Amino acid sequence: QIQVVESGGDSVQAGGSLRLSCTVSGRILSIDVMGWYRQIPGQSRELVATVTDGGVTKYADGVLGRFTISRDNAKNMVYLEMDNLKPEDTAVYYCNAEVINWSRSKIDSWGKGTLVTVSS
Repeated sequence: QIQVVESGGDSVQAGGSLRLSCTVSGRILSIDVMGWYRQIPGQSRELVATVTDGGVTKYADGVLGRFTISRDNAKNMVYLEMDNLKPEDTAVYYCNAEVINWSRSKIDSWGKGTLVTVSS
């Protein structure tokens, strides 16, 4: 069993900052890629940022330069620092982790999401 729990979502004004956190727990042998995705009601879930276990990062064009993803491999946690937030960043943010469990199977694990609301 793998559990993924996000926290840090809130309501902020445009230009503000938020830090999202995600904890992955369970029968974890290792975690490959960890990432953040977001979904606006009525739209498809989209990639925000990912980070490999080696620290290689990838960002969506719309957040590049404003968001920073990082991870703590010892704690199985991933973070998303969001600066200069815009109303179009309003969405439910989901954490994703590619977990290798004790059986050496890869499990694509998702959290239930945390809501970020940015007002103008």
